[in-house]
Amino acid sequence: MPAPLPVLLPVLAGLIGAAAGVPLARSADRWVPAAVPALVGGAPAPEPRSVALRVPRPAPELATGLLFALAVLRFGVSWELPAYLVLAAAGVWLAVVDLRTRLLPDRVVLPTLGAGAVLLGVAALAGHDPAALGRAVAGSALLFAGYLVLALIAPAGLGMGDVKLAAVLGLYLGWLGWPALVDGALAGFVVQAVLALVLLAARRVQLRGAVPFGPAMLAGAALGIALLR
Repeated sequence: MPAPLPVLLPVLAGLIGAAAGVPLARSADRWVPAAVPALVGGAPAPEPRSVALRVPRPAPELATGLLFALAVLRFGVSWELPAYLVLAAAGVWLAVVDLRTRLLPDRVVLPTLGAGAVLLGVAALAGHDPAALGRAVAGSALLFAGYLVLALIAPAGLGMGDVKLAAVLGLYLGWLGWPALVDGALAGFVVQAVLALVLLAARRVQLRGAVPFGPAMLAGAALGIALLR
């Protein structure tokens, strides 16, 4: 268990996160895809049948600040904290971009995976807990394989960006244990269903409209991390 925290530490983390969210939001708003990648199986990516879902300001900044504060509350001043701060910042950027473009760029997904592996590896060495690192790697592989199967079955619903993001989230959830991995993965589907219903009710998408899955995956992972069994 993390040591008791000074009251102001989560507040300070939240302020730092909100400040970091300013350039993150600007970068996400300005990002333009170079090309539309193919989905699994070589099929061309379909054109979105929904209006681009731009995230209003200052929602990204507030989300980053909240996630930073929650990470400090969850992990305290610990070796694994930097890894989860990286995930929080990258997750907000990816959610904003995916809602707007229905793409999860490799230039952020893959470095987040690499940074997570390195930082959690350092945490495993510092905490003398190689089993946690092994579980994280296994979780990454399992979630990647599961999403790859789903993408092969339904390529119109999932792209390779979602599959690669699953590897990232599996790493971070697996570090915390198998229950967190299961809870975080399942929560993503629940969040996606709720998001789709809300957008339908608001008439932002049609019944057969495309709703990006990345933000729901990230939100589900956040729930799996926060609500650890």
